[in-house]
Parts: sequence; C-alpha cells; structure tokens
Amino acid sequence: MRVVVLSDTHAPRRWQSCPPAVAGWLRQADVILHAGDVCTAAVLLELAQYAPVHAVLGNNDCADVAEWGALATLQLELAGLKVAMIHDSGPAAGRLRRMRATFPSVELVVFGHSHIPFDDSDGSLRIFNPGSPTDRRRQPHGTLGVLDIADGELAGARIVAVT
Repeated sequence: MRVVVLSDTHAPRRWQSCPPAVAGWLRQADVILHAGDVCTAAVLLELAQYAPVHAVLGNNDCADVAEWGALATLQLELAGLKVAMIHDSGPAAGRLRRMRATFPSVELVVFGHSHIPFDDSDGSLRIFNPGSPTDRRRQPHGTLGVLDIADGELAGARIVAVT
C-alpha cells in the first residue's frame, strides 16, 4: 500500500489548488493522510478525487473540516500497520516518549504543525512529519511524505521535495 502524507497545506492562502508536483504523487496513492491545517474542507474533497482521505484537525482548520469528519486524533490500521495521527505533537524534546504514552498501541504516529519534515524511530515507534508542500517556512523545499506498507510492516518512509 502506498500512502501519501500531507500536512499544513493552509488553503486558500497557500493551496489554491493541488500543485502539479503534489498531484503526481497523489496519483500513486492508495490512501492519503492529512495531518491538519487543511484550513478548508475543499482541499479534502479535492484530495479525495485521488484516493481515500483520512485527516485530523489542525489549529487553523475551519469548522467545515470538522464537519467533513476530521477529529483531533485518529487511529487506524493501514494494510495491517497500526497508525495514529495528531496535528501538534508538542515540543521536540521528549516527543517519542510522549507519542508512545499518547498512542501506546500504534507503530507509527503521523503529525504536522511545525512545517519541519521529521522522521525518527526508537525501534518500536516511528514518528513522521511530512512537512508542508505549500508553506515551507524556513525549510529549503516544500515537502510531502511517502509511506510504503506491506504485510503489516512499514517497508519504506521518505520525505519528498515538491518545490
């Protein structure tokens, strides 16, 4: 299963419509995860034209994102892999420990908020922030994440530059 992970798209200020480089990855997706700050549900409807979408609420999301169905946190299973999503994972210090305490039964936590791509593991839990494809802030590139899951295992995870 190929999962494309987005966060912090910040429509309509930053995301007018799906950027071509992002669309190229979305065409390969079996599932799309959005880790919050979509800002408007129109983005989620646009993403759903490519693949099924799961999203969590960010601190800048409008009421229509919650009405679409996004929750503050989400736990789901993708091809046998136990995954959790949250927008803001808190300070960098102690993040792995904190995410393990928050989501004790998962193998992967996807988060956003900082716009800083991040991928770390303690051997039993992996935490993954795809960055932002449209609002890179002080990062050199806009980014998204690509996860490959096979037989209940995370076979690959990478951060991809799209700008």
